[in-house]
Order: sequence, then C-alpha cells, then structure tokens
Amino acid sequence: MTDLVLVRHGETVWHAENRYAGLTDVELTPRGRAQAELLAGWAAGAGLEAVWASPLSRARITAETAAAKADPPLSPVRVDERLRELDFGQGDGLTSAEMKARFPDARAAFEADPAAHPLPGGEDPYQAAARFVAALQDIAAAHPQGRVLVVAHTTAIRLALCRLIGVPLGEYRRLFPRLDNCALTELRLRAGQVAMLQYNSPIGAVR
Repeated sequence: MTDLVLVRHGETVWHAENRYAGLTDVELTPRGRAQAELLAGWAAGAGLEAVWASPLSRARITAETAAAKADPPLSPVRVDERLRELDFGQGDGLTSAEMKARFPDARAAFEADPAAHPLPGGEDPYQAAARFVAALQDIAAAHPQGRVLVVAHTTAIRLALCRLIGVPLGEYRRLFPRLDNCALTELRLRAGQVAMLQYNSPIGAVR
C-alpha cells in the first residue's frame, strides 16, 4: 500500500493572466515560493518517505523546498521526466481568449473534448496520461509501504486521475475544474486498486 500525495507546483509568472504553461520552463512568483514554503511546513509533519518531481523548474523548486523541511530531510528530490506537464503545442503561453482569436475552430473542438482534440501541435492526452500513470505506478513500486509527495502539474495530474479512477479522459476539465497551487490530492494504491483520499485540499493561505 502506497499513499501518493499529488501537488501542483507554486504560482508562476503566467498565473495572473491564466496563460497555459506546458513545457515552457516558467518561473515561480514570490507568491509561488511562499506557497512552496507552506507546503514545506506541511511536509515537516507528513511522514513522507520520498519526494518526486517533474523536471520543470516550477515543480522541482517547489519539491526541493518541501523535501528540505521533511523529517528527516529528503534531499535530493527524485526527478522523473514522465511527470512533466502536457505539451500544449501552439497554445503554450497563450490565454483562452488568445487561442480563440488565433485558432477558433481548434479551440472550440478542444473545449468540446480536450482529450480527442488537443490544441494544435500539442501532445496526445492519452499518451500523456499513460506516461504519467506509469511514473506513479513505478513510484508506488519503489515505496511499497510509504507516503510519497509528487510535485507536478495541473493538467497532467487531472488526466492521470481520470485514468486511475476509470472515467473518460475527455471529462477531465469538467470533473476536475480546478487544481490549486500546492493543494493536496492524495491517492492510495494497493494491489492494483486506487482510492482517492482527498482532492485539492488547501494547506493554508499565503497572506
């Protein structure tokens, strides 16, 4: 039995304008770093066995901040390329409004079914879900009796949740409309079965 605590990284410089951040390595804001410190405060008493992260700096720095405060400290953070965010192709760095102006038909198709119609030039969400879930399964196998923090990204996490609980990937935006920065989503993996212990649980507010 392994408990995986999935966390979206801290706020980035694109957050205020709600720009899609895929594989672009966007920096954390001061608020995002403060959110990472809140996560670190939680990690100090969470009984973690390991901390894993996406290679993108916004996730890795968030994870490193938490790992340093865990008891005992869990540095270095373990990085898995498969935990990266979905590649949004031509949508990367754009807002929804900008996408509607540049490629209205593709954006409309994406809104109708984001799994069947990824943004132009973007990654296949089915493949993204498969590689993210495979990473989680390998992490669980490496920590068969532990509680593990996994810091990654909002769309990749939501796609993986759909795959793990057995709902259509095209429903990820409707079923999981938001995933807040540094909120906790916890899964229990046991004998091939998955239970959701919490979703998008806040750990505190940055003042």
